[in-house]
Amino acid sequence: MATVSALATYPIKGCGGVVLERAEATPTGLADDRLFAPVGPDGTIVWQGQAPLLAAVRARLLHEGAKLELSAPGAGELVVDVVTDGPTQPIDIEKWPGAGIDQGDEVAEWLSGAIGTPVRLMREPARASRARGPADPGALLVLSLSTLDGLNARILERGANPVPMDRFRPNIVISGWPEPHTEDRVERMTIGGAEIGFGEPAIRCAVTLVDQSTGMRVGPEPLRTLADYRRVPDGTIFGLKASVLSPGAIAVGDSVTVTEWR
Repeated sequence: MATVSALATYPIKGCGGVVLERAEATPTGLADDRLFAPVGPDGTIVWQGQAPLLAAVRARLLHEGAKLELSAPGAGELVVDVVTDGPTQPIDIEKWPGAGIDQGDEVAEWLSGAIGTPVRLMREPARASRARGPADPGALLVLSLSTLDGLNARILERGANPVPMDRFRPNIVISGWPEPHTEDRVERMTIGGAEIGFGEPAIRCAVTLVDQSTGMRVGPEPLRTLADYRRVPDGTIFGLKASVLSPGAIAVGDSVTVTEWR
């Protein structure tokens, strides 16, 4: 029987994940996932390809989302109030309507120092209204243990070291599917109290070459091996981007039932 093996959210785009036992699946993804983003002076998101040390930054929302706690090696910890209505800055981030809400100088200085790149921390301006809109085809990243095992078997065959699941930054990890890439064939499935639908294959980039614990680039795996057997015209695919068709709670250990195959 397929079940949920792990859950994670990434409160700040590009930063480290928060491992959860339970989460609410909403039309925009797991609650509070990628609610904030580091934005450069030009208004575009700064990602791990530019600043790999983002991976070593840990962020956690406290007091029902009223405060944001950050930590990073060598930078210590910082707790700040979350700004929900304040100065804004035009941003160029997919799916974010309008301008981002600037979280202030203190957190901008701390985060810039932690990653070695000047950034402002922005909060998505319209998460609540977007959650009431059409289902986002990329709301969730779903990956199975068998898919990772299949990749690592190929990596080991060429004499390289296997890679951990966190290189792929999934929201939902599924165990119990015997065949690798079963997630590619899912059209609809129920997970806990939510219904999930196929969105699009997950195209992989240089983020997978960054150690998500240290923020150091350690390639060429897994992209080298993935290119051997998972390349498509648009890039290299690994995992499923999924939409939330019916919101609900998901917990580690919940059963996963495929109701329609592609």
